[in-house]
Amino acid sequence: MIIDVHAHWGPWFFSMDVGSVAVNSELLDRFGIDIQLVSAIEAIVYDAPAGNRSLAAQLPADPRLRGMLVVDPRRLDEARTDLTELLGDDGRSRWVGAKIHTEYSRTPIDSPGMQAAIELTTEFGLPTLVHTWGENVLDLADVAAKVPGARVIAGHMGANGWPLVPEAASRSDRIWFEPCWSAPEAGRIRWILDRIGPSRLMFGTDATLIDPSVALGTFEAANLNPAEHEAIMSHNAQQLFSL
Repeated sequence: MIIDVHAHWGPWFFSMDVGSVAVNSELLDRFGIDIQLVSAIEAIVYDAPAGNRSLAAQLPADPRLRGMLVVDPRRLDEARTDLTELLGDDGRSRWVGAKIHTEYSRTPIDSPGMQAAIELTTEFGLPTLVHTWGENVLDLADVAAKVPGARVIAGHMGANGWPLVPEAASRSDRIWFEPCWSAPEAGRIRWILDRIGPSRLMFGTDATLIDPSVALGTFEAANLNPAEHEAIMSHNAQQLFSL
């Protein structure tokens, strides 16, 4: 089984023909991905409540899709409304986590606003994928340590800050790492595995922005043994997101 914990739905603002949920489905078919956790680009870049509701209408189109509800730390009252309404009734079967993008929301990870946002998603029992880049992967570990019960995933694993992952892992046992990146450096996955083991890593692609072959090739190059492969590609996500 392959679970992609970091993907998106909707049109990008780049010069790309990416928008329909059919694009997600075609990628799942082509690469054998069994479950994909998606957040709405509209919600990340423009308007969180509008984008979350747009995605809610799309999720039934493919049973392999699960929603990641976008929280804008600058609009926490609206985020609470989204969480209350979209997780109600049978919403828990379709929405399994939350997503926070630090740069588009202009909210640093070490700010009070970010901590308040993670406190909110934790209150609703959602693991939260947070965009990390560079040294702020350490900041996310510190927030995870401060918020009781928080479960956070460092999206991009800090990107060019990936050598800091072992330190981040040592600061909190409630942070996981998802390493998709548009410019992956050779050897980083095996380097991380040799230091923290496979239990804190998860597979993600950043589709539909990045073709899943990039992430799949990254893990293929790491020469995972069977136990590592199972943990990273499916088991860790199944446990964290109750899939």
